Amino acid sequence: MKGIILAGGNGTRLRPLTLVTNKHLLPVYNKPMIYYPLETLTAMGLKDILIVSGREHAGHFLHLLGSGKDFGVRLSYEVQEEAGGIAEALGLAEDFTDGGKLAVILGDNIFEGHQQIIKAAKDFAAQEKGAKIMLKEVLDAERFGVAEVSGGKIIGIEEKPKHPKSNLIITGLYFYDKHVFDIIRTLRPSARGELEITDVNNAYIAEGIMTFEIVTGEWTDAGTFESLLKASNLVAKRKASQS
Repeated sequence: MKGIILAGGNGTRLRPLTLVTNKHLLPVYNKPMIYYPLETLTAMGLKDILIVSGREHAGHFLHLLGSGKDFGVRLSYEVQEEAGGIAEALGLAEDFTDGGKLAVILGDNIFEGHQQIIKAAKDFAAQEKGAKIMLKEVLDAERFGVAEVSGGKIIGIEEKPKHPKSNLIITGLYFYDKHVFDIIRTLRPSARGELEITDVNNAYIAEGIMTFEIVTGEWTDAGTFESLLKASNLVAKRKASQS
């Protein structure tokens, strides 16, 4: 299995901080944000990792992370020319994955601890086909893609609904087989002009080959000022408990 970190986008919700740098290079407590998803993938034992970023700051990622030697991995880089959505960015990774399974994480996702993630990766590796996503119970589900679960299965995902059908949201960690690229090729841009990862996940659900696991530990994204602060506080709290 290979790993992919999606670190593109314009970071408009974090302006003016992102006027001079990529969101995923901002500090979260004592490390650049991109370190956390990288550590999540390496915890799974993944050695080949692709970072997809925008053109403007691609060189900054290379300068910071280099070949990946310091992290014990081999890093590759791909440029998303324009912010065309998560699914479009993922589509750039097809040659890199070479027909194998892949673990995809958004560059602003931070998980507390990795034992459950490691188990999920192993379970997916043993899964014959399809996809697997990680869900999390939150209080502000309307900010995210929301999963509707019935009979132990996800029956649909609704993107940023005004009236969520549950408080289970889709975190930014996904596991896919090579079929994901076939699905991406069938997508059409959404109303905001992007190829949506929710459409990818709903395609797997429609085919009956989507599994899921609910994250029990702490998790946050870091795409708003509030969640960036939450992420820093989460890491600081974890550091304090370890000292």
